[in-house]
Amino acid sequence: MKIAILDDFQDAVRQLDCFQLLDGHEVKVFTNSTRGLGQLAIRLAQFDALVLIRERTAFPRALLAKLPNLKLISQTGKLAGHVDVAAATGHGVAIAEGIGSPVAPAELTWALIMAASRKIVPYANNLKQGLWQTASINPELNGLGRTLKGRKLAIWGYGKIGRMVAGYGKAFGMQVLVWGSEASRAAAVADGYQAAPSREAFFEQADVLSLHLRLNDATRGIVTADDLARMRRDALFVNTSRAELVAENALEEALHRGRPGYAALDVFTSEPLPAESPLLKIPTVLATPHLGYVEKDSYELYFRVAFENVVNFANGKPTNILNPEALTI
Repeated sequence: MKIAILDDFQDAVRQLDCFQLLDGHEVKVFTNSTRGLGQLAIRLAQFDALVLIRERTAFPRALLAKLPNLKLISQTGKLAGHVDVAAATGHGVAIAEGIGSPVAPAELTWALIMAASRKIVPYANNLKQGLWQTASINPELNGLGRTLKGRKLAIWGYGKIGRMVAGYGKAFGMQVLVWGSEASRAAAVADGYQAAPSREAFFEQADVLSLHLRLNDATRGIVTADDLARMRRDALFVNTSRAELVAENALEEALHRGRPGYAALDVFTSEPLPAESPLLKIPTVLATPHLGYVEKDSYELYFRVAFENVVNFANGKPTNILNPEALTI
């Protein structure tokens, strides 16, 4: 089969142990993105199978219609709305889903919380410029960092990742407060944590607030400007899930108003994030380039299953197919 692996920005996939699973196939790894539908169609027209790295490239109906040779999309992890499943099925394109792990995104969330709370990045950067114990040359921003023990960690979404982050908070002596569905709040209480008495109290009481929700029609824009305005001026807002969970432009405006005072972000509405993004110009924002799942153990896990799905499909024994109807077209 002719196989394309998309958006491998670090050219890391070929270095994975599991890459040898594709031996015997014609494989092309693309290390850069192209956003125009026409350019994507030209780039991908010759391939029988595509391996997608999470949601880095979207496949709407118009693009799928321009890929007559495509028979398989092998997804790393689970599908998350970036592929038009109905259109893929109509064109006879099977979609194979993979598996994931909550470990890497949960650990990154905690790393961001620690780094932002102690102002590690600006301290380290300023040290290289010869500035000792200086968080900022702006006197208003040159305050002390703070520890986490005794402070309130507010978690919206108590799934696999949220549960792990809650455990980290408990280990650091934080008070854990959970908001989400009734089932999520009940599960958190059963695990010994607090459920917020209301959405308003959840935002008002948080010292650190972290989102751990799936993006869907019900959660898109679920965090509003009014929610953010309730946060404390010294509070930290953390998002390693999806940028679209927050209403458009609400976070930038809230940070400029000083409620919350700080943000740590790993996800953005446009990725790769342009250097001129307004968020990158806000000094109270710690931003990382969507690293939640980007580490070796996760890649080995994600890509091994994705490649196994490709090989099984090539051998006439498709596995983990989300839309089996496509196999009959």
